[in-house]
Amino acid sequence: MASSDDRGVSIVRASLGGPVAMPELAGLDALDLAVAGPGLTGRFAARAWRAVWPKLAAIALVLVIWELLYLAHWKPHIFPGPVTTLANLGDQARTGLLWKAIGITLMRAVTGYAIALVIGTVVGALVSRIAPLRAAVGSVITGMQTMPSVVWVPFAIILYGLNTSAILFVVVMAAAPSVANGLIAGVDYTPPQLVKAARLMGLRRLALYRHLFLPASLPTFVTGLKQAWAFAWHGLLVGELVVLVANEPSLGVLLNADQSQSDMPSTIAIMIVILILGIAVDALFGMANKSIRRRWGLT
Repeated sequence: MASSDDRGVSIVRASLGGPVAMPELAGLDALDLAVAGPGLTGRFAARAWRAVWPKLAAIALVLVIWELLYLAHWKPHIFPGPVTTLANLGDQARTGLLWKAIGITLMRAVTGYAIALVIGTVVGALVSRIAPLRAAVGSVITGMQTMPSVVWVPFAIILYGLNTSAILFVVVMAAAPSVANGLIAGVDYTPPQLVKAARLMGLRRLALYRHLFLPASLPTFVTGLKQAWAFAWHGLLVGELVVLVANEPSLGVLLNADQSQSDMPSTIAIMIVILILGIAVDALFGMANKSIRRRWGLT
């Protein structure tokens, strides 16, 4: 039998998001665990199939609808079929220019998002725990979050000129408010009992944030990070479409060139690449969310 002290330590660890020492199982619980299941390879294959088949079905449905629209001669002079578009995408990939554009765009996305993450986290941490600061700028952060990314483009061009810094500025201003609001909301939903217990244990300031507020606010914070990435991605592409940096063929530059030439197959091909990159990043956030839910015992 576990002592009351051991049970108390387990409760505190569970509250702070740490590992919990599980007591020995008996009775029906032990019988449930004793049932033999499929092997490791079989379980992995089953999970992979459950994750992949809905996406494959959605892609197939989109391709069918796309082909039907093409066969129905909807805007036949400008609207290409999936075969033509996918062939165009393959041609662009073979030239190497597409891969260079993807690399430049992703580098800007990661850099801008990292800066926004640092700024948003610091601002969110300060605003969430300092009442006068929250009263002063809390609504301003929400207002900035609702502003369209394109609004920042003229300001960025005047401030930095037609260069990468202007694009990164748009990305940061689009993403940082979501990061801050995600952390603020997570801190707000931290149970007051845990805050009192942490203070009794001697946690103050940075230690209080590190060991209590950040673990407790993690689910909401990750949701804010995912939303921030969406805003950052929108702001990045808007910036690349308007701020054309010389000798840097980003995805936005390719889209702008295709639009100027009325090249619909190339335009849709670049749109497909942007969609694939968005789905890949969403899958990474999905993995993080599942890991957090598993750690919290919600799966």
